[in-house]
Amino acid sequence: MLIEYFKVFLVGGTICLIAQIMMDYFKIQTPYIMVTYVTSGVVLSFLGIYQYIVNFGGSGATVPIIGFGYSLYNGVIKGIEKDGFIGIFTGGITATAGGVAAAIFFGYVMAVVFTPKAKP
Repeated sequence: MLIEYFKVFLVGGTICLIAQIMMDYFKIQTPYIMVTYVTSGVVLSFLGIYQYIVNFGGSGATVPIIGFGYSLYNGVIKGIEKDGFIGIFTGGITATAGGVAAAIFFGYVMAVVFTPKAKP
């Protein structure tokens, strides 16, 4: 079981390390990194590479934002298999709806509980 935790930490930590290097050394702003990671998740999934990373790192690969791109890709593939052409538009949304809804809900709760103070 400790080996599994180590794998998750290794993969998730490496993903975060790459983003930190992009911010610190290349001065890339956070929104660009997020878009790059989601797009990378889709492209690596399309190429068949990201599935190996997920198999090795488990939630260390699926929880970061790059895993969102992986989920979108898999949702679109399943949507196409189920609904044909319309699945291109509905599959990704269906596959990620739970995560998006949770992010909105918990973001709202945190905004209500921890009201930010305006800086003078």
